Amino acid sequence: MVGSVPSAVRSAAAAISTVPLPRRPLEPDAPADLIRGWYENELGWPTVPGEPVRLLVGERFDVLDVPAEAGLAALRRLTPGLPVAVRGDRMRLLVAAGGAEEVPGILQWLEWGALPLDLTAIGSGELIEAPVPAPGGRRGPDTDPDSFGPVQGAAVWLRPPVAGREAEASLPTMSALGGVGGAPDLVRLVNTLATHCHRVRLRRASAQPLAFS
Repeated sequence: MVGSVPSAVRSAAAAISTVPLPRRPLEPDAPADLIRGWYENELGWPTVPGEPVRLLVGERFDVLDVPAEAGLAALRRLTPGLPVAVRGDRMRLLVAAGGAEEVPGILQWLEWGALPLDLTAIGSGELIEAPVPAPGGRRGPDTDPDSFGPVQGAAVWLRPPVAGREAEASLPTMSALGGVGGAPDLVRLVNTLATHCHRVRLRRASAQPLAFS
């Protein structure tokens, strides 16, 4: 019949229309458009054009960047639901938007300000590569830090944010500014990270061979 739609086309269209948007973090080899869609549609986090997918920091979250060795040690003392990503030997922990601006003052107040800690706060207007789930799909918001292994290449989530809810509502914030519900205290997080960054620095320094003239 002229103008009729072939059955194969109808079947394909029906299949496409019934495929739901992803309701969980995607696999590491997912195409960039699916990764971008998960961030924008499920979490409501803005991305920027281009590949790899990058996230705009400062609107929904800020980031603390530390050596992975220090971050893993700190996680054993922190809330299990804290979103955490790793790229190479660096770890990134998500905090509430605006938190990056508070970090220098917090470090000064805690008397860490004069020490080189290798702790960087990433805030408004900056970009980070969008992490994808770690290989194997076994890691989640409550993953034990002791189970983390080396991560090479692209940034991956070790503890991904949870889709389907306001993922940033439980991010560490300044308690005095009215944290949401049981959100962790940003001051405690920064102090814990600073402590372990300092320990890592001292350990690395002691491992260096002595120079004799």
